[in-house]
Amino acid sequence: MAVRRIGVEERRARLGRRHHLAPGAEAGSPVEVASSMVGLHGTDPASIYLAVAARMPSAQPATIERALYDDRQLVRLLGMRRTMFVVPLGLAPVVQAGATRAIAVQQRRRTEQLLAQSGICDDPATWFKEVEEATVQVLAEHGEGTAAELSVHEPRLREQIRLAEGKSYAASQSVVTRVLLQLAADGRVIRGRPRGSWISSQYRWAPIEAWLEGGIDELETPVAQAELVRRWLASYGPGTAADLKWWTGWTMGEVKRALAAVGAVEVELDGAAGLVPPDDAEPVEEVGPWVALLPALDPTVMGWVGRDWYLGGHGATLFDRNGNAGPTIWYDGRIVGGWAQRKDGEIAWRLLEDVGADAATAVAQAADRLRAWIGPVRVTPRFRTPLERELSA
Repeated sequence: MAVRRIGVEERRARLGRRHHLAPGAEAGSPVEVASSMVGLHGTDPASIYLAVAARMPSAQPATIERALYDDRQLVRLLGMRRTMFVVPLGLAPVVQAGATRAIAVQQRRRTEQLLAQSGICDDPATWFKEVEEATVQVLAEHGEGTAAELSVHEPRLREQIRLAEGKSYAASQSVVTRVLLQLAADGRVIRGRPRGSWISSQYRWAPIEAWLEGGIDELETPVAQAELVRRWLASYGPGTAADLKWWTGWTMGEVKRALAAVGAVEVELDGAAGLVPPDDAEPVEEVGPWVALLPALDPTVMGWVGRDWYLGGHGATLFDRNGNAGPTIWYDGRIVGGWAQRKDGEIAWRLLEDVGADAATAVAQAADRLRAWIGPVRVTPRFRTPLERELSA
């Protein structure tokens, strides 16, 4: 059979519908948003809330907080590319086995090296495990706690690890940071409700059983990786094997095995080989014009490594040097500008290409709605980009 071609316009139509950005495609709950996007980037706490708001206009911060901390339908965990994600509770075992399990091994090895280099103990592996178990015991006794509170009960958590010893950028890091990172990567503790508002990243920690009775289900890694690929293709497809390798952080061998397991179908993407699920090769209907203001590190912006078809030549303006996306303006499935919040709460924005008067008016209206939604909170992206810095000044 001939390989079907999926052009840029159809890719943009798929994006608008499946990412809940086009008219009539709005999501009905924060869980639906996170599920459809195969997780929301959680490195910057504000991005979670703004990503949901862009796809579920009826949501308020309290709606999202309820799903995260009261109903406990969503969970934060380290996932693909060693990046923090917020995923539905049912997806946690898939991410844990498909991505986090390998990260946990790497992190343990790295921590033991740092402990040895810092001269904290003679037997880093044994010492680290002892401190881990002591921390778990503290959480079992007290239910939850911040890193500072846990360190009061377990003094070894206050030990300092030296980073980049001998370099001009040398720094120290508390052992508690490494312990909690490891316990979370091993699926034993969870990040709970933060201190402060919805932009805070000072989390309370709790045993995993507080969210998942019996802990995270154990899955075989190949099974979990196939499920992650299936979900990614359903939401982001068509994409390339290179896109998947970047998004997952896996080796190309792992990507190819997972693609074979799900029976991915090849399509043609303007000269490149793309992939879709086996039941998703039919054309999709066009969508009406749409505008969206998406936050820094939004999952749509960060969904592919091959971004020309939606980013154009705006990368240097809207991304930092490490590849982190800043706030973006979208029109009909492509990025056309950027935005930022100023100290007085105003949403300043700039179009980087001519999209016509009607689209510009729609952007201005979307900026007004976003200002009202954010309210008195001030949002500064964790990773600053050139345009965001300029607009927020």
